[in-house]
Amino acid sequence: MPTKKMYSSIVYSAIIATLVLVTGAVPAFAAKETLVLAVGGENEEGYDPLLGWGTYGNPLFQSTLLKRDANLNIIPDLATNWTLSKDRTVWTVTIRSDALFSDGSSLTAKDVAFTFNKGLKAGGKIDLTPLEKAEAPNATTVKLTLKKPDITFIQHLITQGIVPENLYGPNYGRHPIGSGPYKLIRWDEGQQMVVEANELYYGAQPQIKRLVFLFSDEDAALAAARAGEVDVLGVPSNLARQDIPGMKLHVVKSVDNRGLMFPTVPSEGKTTPHGVPIGNTVTADIALRKAINYAIDRKALVAGVLDGYGRPAFGVVDDLPWDNPAIRFKDNALQKAKTILKEAGWVDTDGDGVREKNGLKAEFSIVYNAKDSLRQGLALAVSDMLKPVGINAIPRGENWDRIKTQLTHTNVVVYGFGDHSPLEMYKLYHTPGSEPLYWNAGFYSNPVVDEYLDKAKAAKSIEASLPFWKKAQWDGKTGFTTSGDAAWAWMVNLDHTYFLNNCLDVGTSQMEPHGHGWPITANIQEWKWICK
Repeated sequence: MPTKKMYSSIVYSAIIATLVLVTGAVPAFAAKETLVLAVGGENEEGYDPLLGWGTYGNPLFQSTLLKRDANLNIIPDLATNWTLSKDRTVWTVTIRSDALFSDGSSLTAKDVAFTFNKGLKAGGKIDLTPLEKAEAPNATTVKLTLKKPDITFIQHLITQGIVPENLYGPNYGRHPIGSGPYKLIRWDEGQQMVVEANELYYGAQPQIKRLVFLFSDEDAALAAARAGEVDVLGVPSNLARQDIPGMKLHVVKSVDNRGLMFPTVPSEGKTTPHGVPIGNTVTADIALRKAINYAIDRKALVAGVLDGYGRPAFGVVDDLPWDNPAIRFKDNALQKAKTILKEAGWVDTDGDGVREKNGLKAEFSIVYNAKDSLRQGLALAVSDMLKPVGINAIPRGENWDRIKTQLTHTNVVVYGFGDHSPLEMYKLYHTPGSEPLYWNAGFYSNPVVDEYLDKAKAAKSIEASLPFWKKAQWDGKTGFTTSGDAAWAWMVNLDHTYFLNNCLDVGTSQMEPHGHGWPITANIQEWKWICK
């Protein structure tokens, strides 16, 4: 039976052979118009923006109306002008007239309107339900009419890739035609993808003319990098301190976080309409949730699990404009955690080290995706941190589909989020519908928080919405963070770590969102090969 190392060697050899076939040369790439990237991110559903491609990263093949620069400021992409009506329900966007799709056809406002209308019906990962309709009164003007004011809708102008109305169909995701800086040439699913610069792109042509994305396991990608056959390698933080000949470490700050989601309602035999059980009587106790937040040593998690590549997390929007600094607290406060539990009636009556209350043990599972070693590490570390305060948290790896479809509403789950928009905060903390899946999976509800979140969405601008987003976190009396309802225990914000060829300059990377897609390529037009 082949070992893991033997298998990785076989895969590595196949990768090199394929690179020779695709590029027509040995993978030394003397001219360096081709870069080889092993950054994960293969999207098995295809590269269809209407089904979620580009939500957390650069869509690459498609353009968006707006985009963010390295400082996360909103700047034009396809749009040349954008305004919001006085009643805050109509976005009027003027688009450039020189944009072409990679097949040579013109991109017009009709394509933009089609994209948003079709996306509204597609049921993809981008939630366009605030949209009433999209119209194209002429070739360069789009009107996006909302059902009610929602300032967060501007995020969809930033993330929604535009597709061609005449070419869009069921198989679009595997053969995407777009107006972005690159076009797809070849996709060998599970192995690699080859893309080339789109010569019809309206923006600055990238210096790097061809990209080869490798989709391989960690060992094979590392082997290829050590052999000098990979130019950009994404690695988990626990592998970031190694030396790879000819490569340098590139660390990117992110809003990619990891937290413990708590079921906040008791177990009473209720289920969702799809029959998924709801509730956990232990974590429904606010005192227990608060104690967990105070007992976690976030600095130790960053040092031990992330190997130093990250920072403590206290909320879902740390260091973004809508973050509320007042939510910070001194963590690793074991005595405070013990006091909270004792005053709430959680005491160890039988001497087994686990507190009880009304015959109920302070005990629950921490469920995580069994294939994710980082989430496993966090679950194990937190379990150890909670034992001294009398809480028995049992780490439990599970299949991801099983977590989402069966376990998400009854267990503490290690989830990851992190976006460049406050919309994510709304979806995680506003009173949910009957079938929220992983959005507010714990069925958290606070009418005061709901009011703040609703006012934030209805504000006349992002700037005007900021006080409401901050008050939803903590207004001095209530909120969803630890000082208030402690609906989550946020643990860490990750740094995204990459190894780059010493001759590659990737410019200034923006603070990256949650790690799906290829966020490292957000500024790819700035990438330069600096060696002769």
